[in-house]
Amino acid sequence: MRIKNLLHFTENHRYCVYREFGIGALDERMLSLVYQPLTGAFAISVYRLLCEHVEAQQVGYSPIEQQRRLFLTLGLEPGEHGRKFLVEQTSLLEAVGLLQTNRVYFPDQDDYIYEYELQQPLSPSEFFRTQHLTLLLRDKMGKFAVLSLRERFLAKEPDGWVDNTVQKENISQPFYDIFELNTHVIDYELEQALTEVSAQQRSSQPKLSEDDLINYADIIRYFPRGSRNRIYVEKLRFLPEQMNVLSYIAYKYRLDIQDICRMLDEDGVFDAKGELAEEEIQRRANLQFRQGKKRQEERQIHEAKVISLREEKKEESQDLPVEYAVEMEYYLEVPRQFTSKCDIHQYNTILRNEPYTRVLEMFYPGSVPNSVNDIFEHVDINYKLSEEVVNVLIHYLLAIKMSQPGERLSSKFVDWVVTNMLNQQVDTYEKAVRYVREQNKLDLKISDQAKLQAKGGATGGNKRTNTRTYNRSANAKPEIPIVKSAREGSSIVSDEEIAEAMRLAEQMQSGQDRVQKTNS
Repeated sequence: MRIKNLLHFTENHRYCVYREFGIGALDERMLSLVYQPLTGAFAISVYRLLCEHVEAQQVGYSPIEQQRRLFLTLGLEPGEHGRKFLVEQTSLLEAVGLLQTNRVYFPDQDDYIYEYELQQPLSPSEFFRTQHLTLLLRDKMGKFAVLSLRERFLAKEPDGWVDNTVQKENISQPFYDIFELNTHVIDYELEQALTEVSAQQRSSQPKLSEDDLINYADIIRYFPRGSRNRIYVEKLRFLPEQMNVLSYIAYKYRLDIQDICRMLDEDGVFDAKGELAEEEIQRRANLQFRQGKKRQEERQIHEAKVISLREEKKEESQDLPVEYAVEMEYYLEVPRQFTSKCDIHQYNTILRNEPYTRVLEMFYPGSVPNSVNDIFEHVDINYKLSEEVVNVLIHYLLAIKMSQPGERLSSKFVDWVVTNMLNQQVDTYEKAVRYVREQNKLDLKISDQAKLQAKGGATGGNKRTNTRTYNRSANAKPEIPIVKSAREGSSIVSDEEIAEAMRLAEQMQSGQDRVQKTNS
């Protein structure tokens, strides 16, 4: 029990006990001979006292009372010493798997109620298969005492059964060979009553609405009768926790009843004990969800192609669309391959108004490669970006990024850029231009830093090389730096160089003026 402050665990706090099993003669023997050496007699007394809070013929919750009853019954002092001792004893029970303590908070009352959830003692075979409990019992009693104790609990097979020639055959009759159920009529009132009478649902999954919960009757109706997992699926009726897990997985990955039944019919979804393998079924549900999403994206692409063909036929009989102008502050530079074909105004007008397929054809005069076409088709249809934003994205990728040496266009990089644009809510031409300019500045800054680091690394590498050379030859003399004169390192510019620079600047200015007059 994790209690940091003993004032949070006092005799004035209320508590209740939850038990969903009955204590039999074998359980009593396991408590006395096996668990008592591990935890001590007082801890087992606490366990038996908590078991008696719920009547022997019932399972469920006990009435809520103050913990003063525990202190007085166990003979503990209702103070700091008694609280600390009770916490230690319950912690021992929790460590060996006999108790689970929960603290329930009620906001309306601003108070805690402690819930002691009792666990049934393990059977002898299960206990001695648990390695850490067996090793702990060996440390308490000794190896030979443990072996003798195991022999007292396990009865041997009859003589002659261990022989390898003896064969065992299962000739038991299954349920549906003897009994026949009327599965065509579903009694929802009976199902609801059984759910209400059953123990409280104890699941760590979030609570779902009634519409999202899966009904056991729907599963058993569609599940195949001759399936190997039929016996495990029928047990789900009395396991509300596992039904909650199935409901949460179906809600999380958008699965219907047919999908759930299909997964439950597969091998590996139930473990050796017949319980639901949550991790495995969640992995398969995730895989099915991703495959369904991929098929849906492909279906959307094909549907968009059909719709685009129909719209093109309609546009042939309609008037030309309205052309939107671009402000000069949002002009993008014309790539080098287009300088002889259009000016900056025409280029930005094309980016603002033309569909992305026409813009791609400008960058690829022959035919657009299928890989490039698939990348931007995925961006247009699945990410729902507007045409003008996709055009600016094409300009950024093909005119700026791909012009740099060593860069290549990949779908992962495009997805990263589009995701970043969606996160920054880039949905207009102006926002896209601002985003491209910021990214271009960032790329230039990163490249400059990489060059400086490369220069620094090269200089450091030369120094290290020289040092290693000196160490190899002990007789070699170190190089002594020569002091340079002041005139040799001077950066003063003469009057003749200044005059020559002014003359070149005037020539360049006059050339630009002639070009502007020619264009006007």
